[in-house]
Amino acid sequence: MQLNRAEVEQFIDRALAEDVGRGDLTSNATIPEGTKFKVAMVAREPVVVCGIGIAMMVFKRVLPDLDCQPLVKDGDKVGSKTVLARIAGDARAILVAERTALNILQHLSGIATLTRRYAELVEGTGATLIDTRKTIPTLRNLAKYASYMGGARNHRIRLDDGVLIKDNHIAACGSLTAAVQRAKRATPALTIVEVECDTLDQVREAVAAGAGMILLDNMEPAMLKEAVKIADGRAVLEASGGITLETIRDKASSGVDFVSVGRMTQSAPAVDIGLDYGV
Repeated sequence: MQLNRAEVEQFIDRALAEDVGRGDLTSNATIPEGTKFKVAMVAREPVVVCGIGIAMMVFKRVLPDLDCQPLVKDGDKVGSKTVLARIAGDARAILVAERTALNILQHLSGIATLTRRYAELVEGTGATLIDTRKTIPTLRNLAKYASYMGGARNHRIRLDDGVLIKDNHIAACGSLTAAVQRAKRATPALTIVEVECDTLDQVREAVAAGAGMILLDNMEPAMLKEAVKIADGRAVLEASGGITLETIRDKASSGVDFVSVGRMTQSAPAVDIGLDYGV
């Protein structure tokens, strides 16, 4: 996944405006104008880096003359005490950008780090790890980028990216079969129609209705294996719902094609990264 630079710059402007307001009272009051400063961004725990380029853009957005030197790239897995970047130049400008740059880097690296843990557990099962739309509002593209850097493949970015018929769609439409058939008639031929199933009877109905992909919701491994037998290659299968680090391997090994995890983008903890002087 690639980020749109103009959108990232707009996001940075909003983030800086939120934090800076009318100006940095503390730095302006305590640091003489023109003071030079050198700092390093340092990982204080093992992390999968994501957002290092965006963090550098934050510093440059405050003052283009700042010397920003990233030493890692997004997707790199690094150990504790690794220097991620060095920044030098006007002290006031560096301190204005510090918190915004760190917040972004810590949040995105947190998503990438947790995603990598899930991705490593799926390796060798034949299934592909994918993310979901469970993200903080307005941060969707950044979160999806971070999960991609962590090793996941993106599911839908937005509602206009594909058809996923869920339980409430079925309830409002009247039946699973009717929902699938209407979706197939209303979308281009190359659009995959996916439908959520809670039971094996629904899986049978979805296959018969011609669904191209089936989301198997909150099914245990034994039930997933039965769904794989029922589908028999006639539909792509996605295991989803309540998947944790403890359960993902067994579910991914059931024969499904994809395993989706909302926790990666919805509740990944921020990692500990600091901006240190004298490192």
